[in-house]
Amino acid sequence: MSYASQSSSYREMEIQSASPERLVVIVFEQLVVNLERARIAMDRKDIELRVTSLRRARGLVGELLATLDFEKGGALANQLADLYQFMLYELVDIGQRGDVATMRKLVNIATALRDGFSSAAGNVGVAKLKTA
Repeated sequence: MSYASQSSSYREMEIQSASPERLVVIVFEQLVVNLERARIAMDRKDIELRVTSLRRARGLVGELLATLDFEKGGALANQLADLYQFMLYELVDIGQRGDVATMRKLVNIATALRDGFSSAAGNVGVAKLKTA
């Protein structure tokens, strides 16, 4: 079994066994990776990688948007929806104009969200352990 195959199998097992909180963090991790790839591709003028990475990033943001629970999330879910829609708009615009400065801003936003959700997921895990 090749390294890529083993890595893929490990990632699949991680996703299947992950809590909902961890799944959100995984999506954000992939979003940051794809935004960084798109930024690097823009610097290198690698159109194919830029297009692929932006398409994946849009898909991940779309997934985050589609999985928001507006009943439980209330105002926070609405604010996240607005932020995700903004990010989608900017990703489409970046795909057309290739604005590296805006791409850096999106990387920073996604990184901050990933870090925040990661911290929150860790706190949920600790709270579950304390109540068990």
